[in-house]
Amino acid sequence: MNDMEAIDAWVGALLARLTPARRLAVNRAVALELRRSQRQRIAAQRNPDGSPYKARAPQPKGLRERAGKIRRRSMFAKLRTVRNLKHSATADDLAVGFSGRSAQIAQAHQEGSVRKARSGQRFVTPARILIGLSNQDLELVQDTYLRLLASE
Repeated sequence: MNDMEAIDAWVGALLARLTPARRLAVNRAVALELRRSQRQRIAAQRNPDGSPYKARAPQPKGLRERAGKIRRRSMFAKLRTVRNLKHSATADDLAVGFSGRSAQIAQAHQEGSVRKARSGQRFVTPARILIGLSNQDLELVQDTYLRLLASE
C-alpha cells in the first residue's frame, strides 16, 4: 500500500461522517493547498524527489537573436499560473493538474519526449516531473485534513 492509499483509508472514515457539502469544502481546501505546493515546487524547478530539473538545451549562436529569444529565466512561468494549473474537488475526490493545451505541454515535460519538426530536426525534451507528490506534499495533505477535520 502506498502513502496515498494509506491517507485515503485514514481520511475516508473521518470524511464519511461529514455531510456532502462539508466534504466538498474540506476537499476543495486540500486541493487548493496541494496546488499551491505544486506551484512552489515547479517555481523552484525541483522534481518531487528533490532533484533539480534538467536545464534547457543551449541555443545555437545567432538563433533568435531578436524577437522570441529564449531567456534564461525560470521554466514554466506561465504553466504554473492559476489559469493553467487547475484544481477540482467533489465530495468524493480531488484533483490537481492541467487541462487543454497546457496539459499537452505538461505531458511532454512530465514524461519526456522526442519529436521531429517538418524540417527533420529532432527535439528531445528531458523528463521534468511537474505534477507529483513528494514527502512534504503528503505531510501537507495529512496536516490540512487534520486541521480541517479537527474543527468538526
